[in-house]
Amino acid sequence: MKIVIFGLTISSSWGNGHATLWRGLCKHLVRLGHTIVFFERDVPYYAGARDLHELPGGRLTLFSDWDNVRPTARNEVRDADVAIVTSYCPDAIAATELILAEGRAVPVFYDLDTPVTLARLVAGEAVTYIGPGGLKDFDLVLSFTGGARVSDEFCTRLGARRVEPLYGHVDTDIHRPVSPQPHYRADLSYLGTYSEDRQQTLETLFVRPAQARHDLRFLIGGAQYPDAFPWSPNIYFVQHLPPSEHAPFFASSRLTLNVTRSAMAEMGWCPSGRLFEAAACGVPLLSDDWQGIDAFFVPGDEILIARDQTDTLAALAMPDAELQRIAQRARERTMDQHTSDKRARELISLLERAACRGTRHQQPEEA
Repeated sequence: MKIVIFGLTISSSWGNGHATLWRGLCKHLVRLGHTIVFFERDVPYYAGARDLHELPGGRLTLFSDWDNVRPTARNEVRDADVAIVTSYCPDAIAATELILAEGRAVPVFYDLDTPVTLARLVAGEAVTYIGPGGLKDFDLVLSFTGGARVSDEFCTRLGARRVEPLYGHVDTDIHRPVSPQPHYRADLSYLGTYSEDRQQTLETLFVRPAQARHDLRFLIGGAQYPDAFPWSPNIYFVQHLPPSEHAPFFASSRLTLNVTRSAMAEMGWCPSGRLFEAAACGVPLLSDDWQGIDAFFVPGDEILIARDQTDTLAALAMPDAELQRIAQRARERTMDQHTSDKRARELISLLERAACRGTRHQQPEEA
């Protein structure tokens, strides 16, 4: 297949969760023999932290203005088998209109931010990446979040005809067990961009335990943390880490914490890609609780759950041998079910079924 993607970003992993996921997915789609073309608006905040400049085996098209790139996008879509528009793509509505006007490629919408999308819809707020026609014209709607509520909401509120989950995943070429690095050493680590709606949980499960255990070393890696963050002397900070540094970051942790954004936690069935990354690196996982987490890891056996400060402190007090057994079981589960290669194959299967059901197989005649 030739797959054209109009997305938020694949070129910069700074301050977003899209890029790492797309890199792993596109790499393995190319390995499976598919052609990938990715359109991304070239914006200053990603350009200033760009850590990918070309798409191996595919084509990355950076552009500053949709009107200027429209002819190129039209030519790519005209001989594509599938065209995907994603959430938070700055030109999502214009790209959708172009795809539907050409009428050849199977139109797909991939919401990597489903809980945010639905929260805005429920609140009556505008969703800038979905047009007035909703999702009714897409042959397939993919969601980073699963569960029955997602399908119901997308179908009822936005007219979607078919909704399927395509969960997070990990590129095991990059995220794998490596030697620990002294500068990343931590008894408990947390990797994530600052988010106000994660802050209360982060304070409960990370900051307060750090304040209670001054004898232990705590480490945060991420971007956009404010000066007012409640640091303590034993909480260390590493500015934004590119994906190439994730493995040594995780491998240097005795235990790592996952904190889910509030909208995601409320929806459930929305595993962060960080969970799979850490598991693939062989580090024991500690996570906040949310409905559906047991569909991805078995609590107490493959992952530890923390609901308050006491749970974090109890996890930190566990013997090393038991933590390593939990980490090994999580890694085995991840390698079996949650790799980028597995997701790429799932995606192709979903696209093939959508193509069989769809009617867009013929190039429209020129006027």
